[in-house]
Amino acid sequence: VVDVLRERGLLDACTNEDELREAAGDGSLSVYCGFDPTADSLHLGNLLGIVVLAWFQRCGHTPIALLGGATGRVGDPSGKSAERPVLDDVTINANVAGIEKILRGVLANSASFAPPGDELKPARVLNNLDWFGGMGFLEFLRDVGKYARVGTMVAKDSVKSRLESERGMSFTEFSYQLLQGYDFVHLHREENVMVQVGGSDQWGNITAGTDLIRRISQRDGGAYGLTFPLLLKADGKKFGKSEDGAVWLSPDRLSPYKFYQHLLQSTDADVVRFMKTLTFVPIEEIEAMEAAMKEDGYAPNTAQKRLAEEVTRFVHGEAGLSQALKATEGLKPGADTVLDADTLEALAGDIPSAELSLGEVVGRTVVDVMAATGLQKSKGEAKRLIKGGGARVNNVKVEDEGKVIEEGDVVDGRVLLLAAGKKNKLLVRV
Repeated sequence: VVDVLRERGLLDACTNEDELREAAGDGSLSVYCGFDPTADSLHLGNLLGIVVLAWFQRCGHTPIALLGGATGRVGDPSGKSAERPVLDDVTINANVAGIEKILRGVLANSASFAPPGDELKPARVLNNLDWFGGMGFLEFLRDVGKYARVGTMVAKDSVKSRLESERGMSFTEFSYQLLQGYDFVHLHREENVMVQVGGSDQWGNITAGTDLIRRISQRDGGAYGLTFPLLLKADGKKFGKSEDGAVWLSPDRLSPYKFYQHLLQSTDADVVRFMKTLTFVPIEEIEAMEAAMKEDGYAPNTAQKRLAEEVTRFVHGEAGLSQALKATEGLKPGADTVLDADTLEALAGDIPSAELSLGEVVGRTVVDVMAATGLQKSKGEAKRLIKGGGARVNNVKVEDEGKVIEEGDVVDGRVLLLAAGKKNKLLVRV
């Protein structure tokens, strides 16, 4: 598994690479990655942690996704110039539930798409509130704090940069690395977890855990930390952030269609690297794709389409991918693809929409409805549009300006897609 991660650009640093390679080759290991509930959804940048867990699973190991029900109440200072706002318990619990749903779903998708014949160890999802919830402050100081060395803690990059800043650092944030470190201690002792993985910005927190295990057990070895690079574009900006905000993994936050579109917009400079890090496509296939991109007959965006399909399937499953592909086809300028109600409903947040009663739609002319929804400024404009051949209902061209919308035009009695020209579309919800 170490060689696989290195080959795919998913290995940044490792506490003892040779020992880990040997341990992974000798038998099945348990490996975990933590996810703090700072929002009710993970975003594209978090997907790397799930990908790394999935690679361990495909290589015969047990993946554990750890929810930060406790650590999320403190806030990780890594990579932050100011202290995170404190979330209330209701918000944190809701965030934990949202993230747990995503983790279980994506890990299940990954397992279902694994090569046939692979005997995969079941993925597990745990919550560190289960062991921190009942632990008192004095107990924590006695059982954990006495093994920590302040000099080592202060020397961490995430701490040094904050201590030197104008705002400084609170004791709460300073303690975060001990909490994350104790997660590893607990999982190592109770679940025989030997590996923690995380982004390169987590190196300090991860080594705090291996150091605590060494001090408490008073022996070296048996616990390994591994980091993967952050998901960056060729220009150094984070991939997973867009002008509209984060590229969320939850379909409630971002539709599979929009998610697919974001990946489809990857540049040629990035797409091969993203194929290696975000998908399970064999390296030989990716290299062949990279070579094809340099040939004269290459169809632009072929690699981007493959990337978007693979990652959307991984996150949203076959149903989500199917919905994204249908919507992409149906929303193309001038498309004549007929969309089903579920696909249209899923697009409600991605294209302009309006709500009308059934009586305001069925039995009324297309001209009336276009004017009523504001898709056209007036009935006169709507008539001219139809005469020019630019009006469509559910991607079917309207030939007659007297065309009346019938009950069958309202898909499943719920939605109707109007188009004025090739790009101007509007969803009417009934």
